[in-house]
Amino acid sequence: MLVTTVRTYRNAFTGLSKETWLLSFIMLINRSGTMVVPFMTLYLTSIGYSIAQAGIVFGLFGFGAFSGAWLGGRLTDKIGFYPVQMITLGGGGILFILLGQMNTYPLICLFTYLLSFVNESFRPANSTAIAFYSKEKNRTRSYALNRLAINLGWAVGSALGGFIAHIDYHLLFWVDGFTNIGAVLLLFFFLKPVGYKPSKSTATEQPKAISAYKDKKYLSFAVITMIFASCFFQIFTNLPVYFKTVFHFSEPYIGVLMASNGIIIAVIEMVLIYKLEGRRKHIAYISFGVFLVGLSFLLLNLPAAAILVAWCMIIMVTFGEILSMPFMNSYWISRTQPTNRGEYAALYTMAWSAAQTLGPMGGAQLVEHFGFTVLWWVVGGICIIASLSFWKLHQPE
Repeated sequence: MLVTTVRTYRNAFTGLSKETWLLSFIMLINRSGTMVVPFMTLYLTSIGYSIAQAGIVFGLFGFGAFSGAWLGGRLTDKIGFYPVQMITLGGGGILFILLGQMNTYPLICLFTYLLSFVNESFRPANSTAIAFYSKEKNRTRSYALNRLAINLGWAVGSALGGFIAHIDYHLLFWVDGFTNIGAVLLLFFFLKPVGYKPSKSTATEQPKAISAYKDKKYLSFAVITMIFASCFFQIFTNLPVYFKTVFHFSEPYIGVLMASNGIIIAVIEMVLIYKLEGRRKHIAYISFGVFLVGLSFLLLNLPAAAILVAWCMIIMVTFGEILSMPFMNSYWISRTQPTNRGEYAALYTMAWSAAQTLGPMGGAQLVEHFGFTVLWWVVGGICIIASLSFWKLHQPE
């Protein structure tokens, strides 16, 4: 049994390119400093702003991410994924540090927008790079490895961030800034620049690439993704506040809860994707995963012990994330060609970025006027509807 388990884990991680591993390691370093986002709402409320005002800040974060994703996709198709990643990682590091120095609400809003604009320009380039360095047969695992790095970094950042926040919230911005800068140095020294764009002869041999904005089925996918992601982002904004104000958990304990999400993903996701990849269509896994996320939000309204509810919710939402998100990446990549990959990546990123505006702002307003109970009923129900909508995309074109 043990030998079989070890072999399965080994097989799950073999066959991926060294560049994929390097990109994932760079992402691990970068995301180990992801401490500001899960504690941003707590930080803003701790210095005297309301949940609604914090929601507006997160809304600006989402708006900056939306516009940054669009520009990042355009630049990726124009100049390539390497320079875009270099510029955005370095710029993001500087802006994290500057944001921590802002003392007035207008400046916090402005620098939050600028930070997210630069940071999110990185994602289409990074997604395109992973597609370039992977093969079709292991593409979902390549994205899963990248997500593993993100979630390991998230686990480290959330756990450490909880303790740092308990000491001084401002230290979070410095750590985030220096990890971004560390990531760009790794990229500079260990990954050589490459011109990923296909030659003219190769491009003419392929069917003419259509615009992502004319692919109706993909547009439907992007809209449903945005709706789902608007609910999912409650995990990073309003859920920590709920844990503190309703369940009365401490910041370190909240950090441990958030870290467990990344730890479970790190241990399970690659092996599960290895077992599932190619057995069913991507949309089938996406639909079931989104359904689990919806149920996890509904769990928060159960009349049970706070600790039990919190852990059950985190475990269920994690498995929903594992089943849905790697296959979302594979789905959009499957509809692309090398000449329009940045555009498709941008539209997918823009869907998540728009959700960063709609989700936190809408959730904060629901909490402000109707309370957390209504919020969890609403986002849980919307996720279940999104799950059924994804399933409809399962039908052949």
